[in-house]
Amino acid sequence: MPRWKELPTELPSSERQLLVQLRRLKDHSGLSLAALSTRTSYSRSSWERYLNGKKPVPRKAVEELAQVSGTEPTRLVVLYEVAERARTEEAAARPDQPTREQDRDQGEREQEQDEQEQEPPRAGRTVPLKWTLGAVALAVAVSFGGGLLVAGAWDDDAPAEKAGAVAAGTGYLRGQTYTCDVRRKGGELRAGHSGTREMLLDINSTGFDVVEAQCLLREKGFSPGVFDGLYDERTKGAAKRFQGARHLVMDGIIGPDTWRELRR
Repeated sequence: MPRWKELPTELPSSERQLLVQLRRLKDHSGLSLAALSTRTSYSRSSWERYLNGKKPVPRKAVEELAQVSGTEPTRLVVLYEVAERARTEEAAARPDQPTREQDRDQGEREQEQDEQEQEPPRAGRTVPLKWTLGAVALAVAVSFGGGLLVAGAWDDDAPAEKAGAVAAGTGYLRGQTYTCDVRRKGGELRAGHSGTREMLLDINSTGFDVVEAQCLLREKGFSPGVFDGLYDERTKGAAKRFQGARHLVMDGIIGPDTWRELRR
């Protein structure tokens, strides 16, 4: 799972909610930004800017992301229309200031032109045999390591005392109740299960990131009642109440903004 950057603080809540859903959809699809660029009409750099809130995401991009992810686009399109309406109203209220929408196309053309100019020419050459053998060995090692990373995709911040179980699986045991030992470390609250501040969590997410969130919700006075690493309706309900108390978008999805408040 990627470690998303925090969205710009000036983003309206409607656009923030759209981007949270698009990020979640992209993560669950397993597609990289490069893979998205080959399956949609938009470049990798465009997707990076859209999903990080640097440029408004076009409606067509929303629809294409839903299509390649095998998701019905209606709900995402509704979120897009709400965000678009908010941008239009903001532009009408501030006519003398340029909007992100107005400079989007020019910015994309300039950045993509820079990328093309910086790409070095690919000249044919002979590779020594020892380099070839070294590359093969490295590829085998990376493939093996990649398998372990995929197996523990939700549990990359598992606590040290459970690390011994990673070789056999992910280290996270579904159905087990975990302890919450919340302490302040480095200026933020930690329960010892995960150090993430960006992982997106929603219904049916599992792993140590969920345990961390459950413990922090309890610490903040919004206990989900369970600490088993399964993001169920109880956990989502607790997250919604916490978001409401912190004046965040009450969608029950734990993302960078909610993590930041949980760790204060």
